[in-house]
Amino acid sequence: MGGVSENQADNPLINTERIREILDLYKFPLITGLLGLALLIVAISLLIQYSKYNSSEVVFNTESTSSAGIKVRIDLEGGVESPGVYELDSDSRVSDALIAAGGLSADADRSWVSKNLNRAAKLTDGGKIYIPKVSEVASDSSLSNLSDLSHLGVNTSKTININTASQAELEALSGVGPVTAAKIIAGRPYQTIEELKSKKIVGNSVFEKIKEQISL
Repeated sequence: MGGVSENQADNPLINTERIREILDLYKFPLITGLLGLALLIVAISLLIQYSKYNSSEVVFNTESTSSAGIKVRIDLEGGVESPGVYELDSDSRVSDALIAAGGLSADADRSWVSKNLNRAAKLTDGGKIYIPKVSEVASDSSLSNLSDLSHLGVNTSKTININTASQAELEALSGVGPVTAAKIIAGRPYQTIEELKSKKIVGNSVFEKIKEQISL
């Protein structure tokens, strides 16, 4: 008696009204849920992007740290306070090696150092620097046996080695300025000094000025 008849249950109008009532009843919770879901999706997307960026930054920092940890060993002997083999950072200069050795000793030939030693030159792993003492003379075996240390900033001859000379040493040549010195360095290595002309590093006039001042 009080139930819904089959005709009422099958009536589409009654079913439609019932659906509308349900939608009206749950409209706000549904809208709130959809907005929450959308915000959750945006938050997850931003989190993924941040994680990728943060990971790449960590890798970069790790590489920088490993590069900074590279060391070179240099043998520093002669007129220094504490001669010996020193381990320094790969970007260290000759001046850093002198500091590590306690500086020049009281009997070091400072005149020779100022003329022949480039304190700004970068150190090379396995290299050797010998600082002569005032009591030593140029004919002494400890000096005559010096190997070519131009890569360490030591000039052991009167000519400039164009394959190993520093920017400053090249600029000291007649007619050679900063631009030409940089071009000489960029054109290395050279088999003959005449390649400065064949590679069009310098002109004939400049070459004639410096040919007696340079070597390989």
